[in-house]
Amino acid sequence: MTSKTLYSTSEVANILHLSRVEVFRKIKAGKIKAQKVGRNYVVAHDSLTEALGHMIGKHKKEEIEKVVEHALKEYGEAFKRLGKE
Repeated sequence: MTSKTLYSTSEVANILHLSRVEVFRKIKAGKIKAQKVGRNYVVAHDSLTEALGHMIGKHKKEEIEKVVEHALKEYGEAFKRLGKE
């Protein structure tokens, strides 16, 4: 399996479930880092994963926060002890 390092705007749109126009808007706004190549843009793998992290929906963020809060309540002391090791 090959690992891509650069993605076209069409590929980024498919991965992020956005229109290609919306990808261009996010690039122009600086929300997605891209390099201009000719008349188009390419997005580095690291920039794509960063954009994916920022585009988690509000519902998913709340869900993650609840899980973390629960884990801290249940295992907070264990986490502290592990941190000291």
